[in-house]
Amino acid sequence: MKYIKANNVLPEDMIKAIQEYVDGEFLYIPRKNENQKAWGEKNGIKDILKNRNHEIFQKHKEGITMKELAAMYFLSEQSVRRIISERKRACS
Repeated sequence: MKYIKANNVLPEDMIKAIQEYVDGEFLYIPRKNENQKAWGEKNGIKDILKNRNHEIFQKHKEGITMKELAAMYFLSEQSVRRIISERKRACS
């Protein structure tokens, strides 16, 4: 997250009003609801994980064991089991 100086974007009277509540501290102002982004949407991690999970499922269908997949992808066997289970449900 990048910080923006309030002096550069807010009117002086608004800064003074905010200083009555928060003086010299960092303040996070959340996005408007209509501008919210889903988790992983901004940096692409959601798509990366979707592709990884698809690969895991395909390799499992080709006969690679959950233990081997866990080692290949640095995941626990339980995570691999969950990924495979979710993909099976999605394909049904």
